[in-house]
Amino acid sequence: MNPTNPRYGYGAAAGSQALFDEGLRRHMLRVYNYMGIGLVVTGIVALIVGTTPALYVPIFQSPLKWVVMLAPLAFVFFFSFRIQSMSAGTAQMMFWAFCAVMGLSLASVFLVFTGTSIARTFFIAATMFGATSLYGYTTKRDLSNIGSFLMMGLFGVIIASIVNIFLGSSALQFAISVIGIVVFVGLTAWDTQNIKEQYAENYDQESQQKLAVFGALSLYLNFVNIFQLLLNFTGERE
Repeated sequence: MNPTNPRYGYGAAAGSQALFDEGLRRHMLRVYNYMGIGLVVTGIVALIVGTTPALYVPIFQSPLKWVVMLAPLAFVFFFSFRIQSMSAGTAQMMFWAFCAVMGLSLASVFLVFTGTSIARTFFIAATMFGATSLYGYTTKRDLSNIGSFLMMGLFGVIIASIVNIFLGSSALQFAISVIGIVVFVGLTAWDTQNIKEQYAENYDQESQQKLAVFGALSLYLNFVNIFQLLLNFTGERE
């Protein structure tokens, strides 16, 4: 085969692109698999704790509830600052532990809302998440421009939520829910595009594994927040 033949160069480039596309497909599938398994872990823990009085009474009828509520946030900060120094195996184990802790925190929804409305809201959230993540993966539009705007909205939602813990305003909670859903739906598309663009074929296996775990964490958080905020509209109270 003559390497100076233009067809040879085109074929090599096409073959290289095909390999890259296949590697990217496997990477994204790994990210979604981690996220999906994480949601299963969260759901199982939440269901067991939320339907077992011997477990939820000591947690949610004592000051321990604040530890359970704040523990996921501590995990997120720990992940953000230590992900680079962790091994891939440690990052994966920490992700599963985080999903279990989040399940403890979400167990309270089974004490407030009916099981039917929880299931319905889950499927609505899954549909919204899936459609938006697919858009983020397939769009040719650069979504980086909206990233800073979405992050500002996220911080605003967090601050307003903390303030409303003390105010207990239903009007403010409604506004937080509406704005929060818009923000996390936007972040789903943005994060998906970022995960796709951060992939590089020349990363070693360790780096790709950690990148997949951190990507799964980002998408997992978006989904959980969409689900929780939607419950304020579609959830039927016990």
